[in-house]
Amino acid sequence: MLTSESVILWIHIITGVIALLAGVGALVTTKGGHRHRLSGRIYVGAMGMVVGTVFPLLAFDPNPNRIFLTLVAIFSGYFAFSGYRVLSRKRSSDTVGRIDWIAALLVVVACLFLGGWGAGFLLGGDSFGTVMVVFGAIGLRVGFADLREFRNPDQRAPWMVEHLGRMMGAYIATVTAVSVVNFSDISPVVSWLWPTVIGVPLIWYWFRKYGNMGPFARLYPMK
Repeated sequence: MLTSESVILWIHIITGVIALLAGVGALVTTKGGHRHRLSGRIYVGAMGMVVGTVFPLLAFDPNPNRIFLTLVAIFSGYFAFSGYRVLSRKRSSDTVGRIDWIAALLVVVACLFLGGWGAGFLLGGDSFGTVMVVFGAIGLRVGFADLREFRNPDQRAPWMVEHLGRMMGAYIATVTAVSVVNFSDISPVVSWLWPTVIGVPLIWYWFRKYGNMGPFARLYPMK
């Protein structure tokens, strides 16, 4: 018999798979095209469900593992959310919404806790704290950068750069979740961090292709 917790868990898993597949669709299709936009919307919607389901799962069983996964979900969800919200601020006259401020503050608080928790692990001799510190530091850097940008719109980066970077960051987190679940035989630190090690150079590749050198160069020049 299915319980409420198991139903939510299945929704979490299924929407995670949908996000994984939709993310591939967004990556391989022509940027700005119909299929890219459709895949992107599906990806963001699925990620919203993934993040939304971690909170009731935490409420059912508030153990340290689920607390950690909830913090990571906030981290990855913010990348997807902020990457999508960038599209609503393409023009210099576009303003930042209250929801943007709330989301940025939430990821800063979550990542402060995550990084501090990880530092405690490292001091106790547990190497897994490296994962927590890395994710916490990345989330803090992005969250604080967004808060500064919200206060000073003149410092806003080109929207294409932010959109590609955030969506790729979110997809790295999606792949990381799949890695952790399916590659349990390797070191936990490796299974958590290899997507980031591979994904960050790919982000720079997309920046170069669609920022400086690609078909968007004349329309959306890099600063």
